[in-house]
Amino acid sequence: MVMTPRARRFALMAHVVFSVGWLGAVAAFLALAVAGLLAQDPRQAGAHYVATETITWWVIVPLAFASLLSGLLMARGTEWGLFRHSWVVAKFVFTLAATLLLLLHTRPIGIVASRAVESSLSSDDLRGLRIQLVADAAAALLVLILNTGLSAYKPKGLTPFGRRLMPTQDPGRDLGAPGWARAAAVVGVILALLFIAKHLAGGGFHHP
Repeated sequence: MVMTPRARRFALMAHVVFSVGWLGAVAAFLALAVAGLLAQDPRQAGAHYVATETITWWVIVPLAFASLLSGLLMARGTEWGLFRHSWVVAKFVFTLAATLLLLLHTRPIGIVASRAVESSLSSDDLRGLRIQLVADAAAALLVLILNTGLSAYKPKGLTPFGRRLMPTQDPGRDLGAPGWARAAAVVGVILALLFIAKHLAGGGFHHP
């Protein structure tokens, strides 16, 4: 069902706020993770990691789900649809993958924050996990920036499903193949599944 213009504007505003807020919160998390990794004072490092857990559960996780759900509402309630355009599919795949990976990575965040509360963190304590937090946050930030670019540029290209919904096409109109957006979505799904499988198998969450 297509939304009314007023409802569409409100839903769009909400989706933009949630998505940009998510990106900004991840950027703040990255700054805290880097500061905690580089801090020489154990108490200061601990404070940074306690803050990362707080921002994760109180800001990043709610905004991630709000962005995902509001995006689904926009797709289903507008003419864009969810599976008609390659850029919408790619954005949905990246958002879903980022949300799933976020949930998986709450465990190492909690491990580091708990250690920081229980005892002082030296520069060598949990260093592998602390580096992982920086790398994960940087990767998440890149994915969210890519999603923002997809929303801004809306690259042309219908999915096979979208082309089937347009029986009368203008011969002069270049609907284009899914192209790089479709390829990016496929690569994103494969990498996300491999990453998730690796961590579910215990490859990345070992307590040093």
